[in-house]
Amino acid sequence: MMRSPHSYAAVVRRRNGALMVREETMADPRVGAKGWPLIRGITTLVEALKLGSRCLRFSAELYEQDMEAEEKAKKAGPSTLALLSLPIIALATQEPDSPPPPMGKEGGAGKSLFTLLTIVFALGLFVALPQAFAAGTSRVFDLNLDVRDPRFQVLTGAAKLVIVIGYMLVIRRMPEIYRVFQYHGAEHKAIHAYEAGEDLAVENARSKTTLHPRCGTTFLVMVALVSILIFSAIGPLLPQLGLGKLADNVVFFLMKLPFLPIIAAITFEIQRALARWGKGPLQLLLYPGFLVQKITTIEPDDSQLEVALAALRSALVREQTGHQADGDSTFAGYDALREARPAA
Repeated sequence: MMRSPHSYAAVVRRRNGALMVREETMADPRVGAKGWPLIRGITTLVEALKLGSRCLRFSAELYEQDMEAEEKAKKAGPSTLALLSLPIIALATQEPDSPPPPMGKEGGAGKSLFTLLTIVFALGLFVALPQAFAAGTSRVFDLNLDVRDPRFQVLTGAAKLVIVIGYMLVIRRMPEIYRVFQYHGAEHKAIHAYEAGEDLAVENARSKTTLHPRCGTTFLVMVALVSILIFSAIGPLLPQLGLGKLADNVVFFLMKLPFLPIIAAITFEIQRALARWGKGPLQLLLYPGFLVQKITTIEPDDSQLEVALAALRSALVREQTGHQADGDSTFAGYDALREARPAA
């Protein structure tokens, strides 16, 4: 999936080798309050999760159709962990740089419940569990750290990083997520070829790195690091409630939740600035994210590179020509798409 300022394109390779292209127009992200600093970080995060999950579902639906066509519908589908991970994977494989188009009505009680479950799953794994680890470490080693202590926040942040890395390593072993990470690497290679001013051809993209400074994986790592600084700063300012260790931990967890969008907004601006102007020593600040990207990006094959290049070419052609028609198109392969869309 690729985004341009005014549209996005998602491409899926069907089992017969054809490329299915889905394109939709998007609002200009520079218009209105959504384009303001800090605000744009929050809106981009929320909408990127929606669009990324939506495109992954589009891919899954076509996969199921192909399987049914070959009378293999009884083959096991994605695991429960993979399904719960959908929004997290969507964020980890996104460029948190410009907001996607407005979402249509994809409601229903079932999807609302599933969305709630994924939110609870993410909060439990990346917010509650790290804090519980810090509290347990303090108790086991008799450190007697209060939740407001900066050292407690350092422990929490370190645990969060370990959990993020461990989680990515676990889901990477799932075949369906492994392929998603291959396509993630293909997207980065395609973008690097475009940014180098080269023709969007497989031979040009093949030699490029799978790492990119605007990657959503780097964003997740930077969120963990920024949260250490912010919670270390605000922790000592919180009131002493005297409710006991367990109650204090629960209250502090609840107090953290309203700060999460603020942390995301600040992290967005930092990553945006580093990706654009960070040279020399400043690149070291992106290095932890690059290390984790080595987990969430996997070297793609040429057929996967073609899918990524097709998505990028489709988004660029719409941007260059001002084409606004939305819908799905099918091409026999990447060469056929290049002939039909030569402007990029």
